[in-house]
Amino acid sequence: MKAGTPPTVGQMIDIALEEDLGRGDVTTRLCVPGDATSEGRVIAKQELVVCGLDIFEEVMKRVDPDTVLEQMVREGEKIAPGTLMAVAKGKTASLLMAERVALNFLQRISGTATMTRSFVDVIPGNCKVRLVDTRKTTPGLRYLERAAVLVGGGNNHRVDLGGGILIKENHIRAAGSLTEAVIRCKQLGPHPLAVEVEVTSQLEVDEALLAGADVIMLDNMNNQKMAEAVQRIAGRALVEASGGVNLNTVAQIAQTGVDIISVGAFTHSAPSADISFLIH
Repeated sequence: MKAGTPPTVGQMIDIALEEDLGRGDVTTRLCVPGDATSEGRVIAKQELVVCGLDIFEEVMKRVDPDTVLEQMVREGEKIAPGTLMAVAKGKTASLLMAERVALNFLQRISGTATMTRSFVDVIPGNCKVRLVDTRKTTPGLRYLERAAVLVGGGNNHRVDLGGGILIKENHIRAAGSLTEAVIRCKQLGPHPLAVEVEVTSQLEVDEALLAGADVIMLDNMNNQKMAEAVQRIAGRALVEASGGVNLNTVAQIAQTGVDIISVGAFTHSAPSADISFLIH
């Protein structure tokens, strides 16, 4: 893989299978006849948003190309506990060797999609705010987790450090001032990247506007200060809220009038979905 190139799904699967199956499966080899065949049922054990059955299938086929998976639910569908999600058919040994890695991917990204949907569902209908993810992702799984956020109804922020200009506290310290950092990025940054800057006070809001920032991130402000900042900015820049965002606060933050809310919890706090795989 070349530097700067995101890992493909195939590469992620290969790494995961080598990690789990690199030395073989001694238990399956000893317990299961080589010619035995079975049906494995993928069952939701909680309410969840389906995401990743195609990857589940790819893992199965990496272990044994003859395995067949019938998907019973749609990507993005919200399903109830007990729902049959898919049925895998093939050699019993192959199903058992692929089971854990296939479930790890499916549970992880279905959990991310489910967490995202829970946030989307509490936003008042009159708010036109966008909920976006952050770079606080599981190492190696960023591209899958970002895709899961989209399936859950959220939006993606910058994919990596090269995908957008976001001036934060340490950049400001290094540049000497907020104004200097914004001016440098506006003058030297590649077209057409917008310049976003993080602020913590109304004074910094004013400074960011004067410097020409395209997006102003309100960092850990309370709702009253965010509403005041939105009025102060008055459409001259997009406004993003960041920090202190959870299921109990996101609806009120949306009502302050911000354009974007970044939610690190989509990826860093989403629990894996509870999904079982039972052989019959």
